[in-house]
Amino acid sequence: MKKILIGILVILMALAPIYSATGLVVTLGEGTNTNSAYKNAVMDYFNSNTDKNLDNSTVRVITASEVNSISQNISGTTYTPNQILSCAMVDLSYSPGIKIIVDKSKITLVTPKMYENALKSTGITDGYVVVTSPVSASGESALAGVMKAYEIAVGEEIPDEAKQAATQELYTQSNIANETNHTPDEIADLFERVQTDVQNQNITNINDIKVIVINVANQMNINITDQQADQIAGSLSNTQQAQGSLEQFKTSFQNATQQATESQGFLNQMWNYLDSFLSYVQDLAG
Repeated sequence: MKKILIGILVILMALAPIYSATGLVVTLGEGTNTNSAYKNAVMDYFNSNTDKNLDNSTVRVITASEVNSISQNISGTTYTPNQILSCAMVDLSYSPGIKIIVDKSKITLVTPKMYENALKSTGITDGYVVVTSPVSASGESALAGVMKAYEIAVGEEIPDEAKQAATQELYTQSNIANETNHTPDEIADLFERVQTDVQNQNITNINDIKVIVINVANQMNINITDQQADQIAGSLSNTQQAQGSLEQFKTSFQNATQQATESQGFLNQMWNYLDSFLSYVQDLAG
């Protein structure tokens, strides 16, 4: 009996790092990675929001050049390395659906719903996401780190066209939330409802999308200007046009999500079996 128990423990110890690390990725902003205090604070926050061992995760640094290549033409901002501070953790084994935790004590503008909208635009519909920063930040540049984490976890790059469309969508949501008296989540809900209608009807024409934007905004009692309606329509038109480039990523994403979920399920079953076995042994001894 003792030999059997030791054998089971040895097998679990060998398998745990492999299965627990499947689909678990952390991206650190370049400025955070070079500051040990910042890095430790961020990793502590991630550890407090997962039951996984982050020592077994894949860790990558997101650089200023990577963020700028996606967002510079959209935001008009060129970031320096010490400005890239936002960090993200992605766990593909969370399914079905997507759950996003945003550190509200540090991320001042972008909400979980806003990230969710942008990620869904790239075909990402599952996973557990945590976003934080060692210092106060709007959270807009963090999207690059989240998308990078998914690319690493999935093993497939998101096409640039889709990444830029998702980034434009996030920045447009942020800008309109800043310009109006409506909350970021109200604006995010507006985007979601319009995007659903656009996708269901497969519309890419900006003028047709603008009609939907205005109608949905009126239904939701959200006051936007004609220019803001144009911005929303333009953003969602780009998102819809980018869908054709995402077929390969969506297939890889579904396969990776299934693998990560199955791996986590196997590990849970093994631990449950061990727990039952130990209880059985204790009953015999008792």
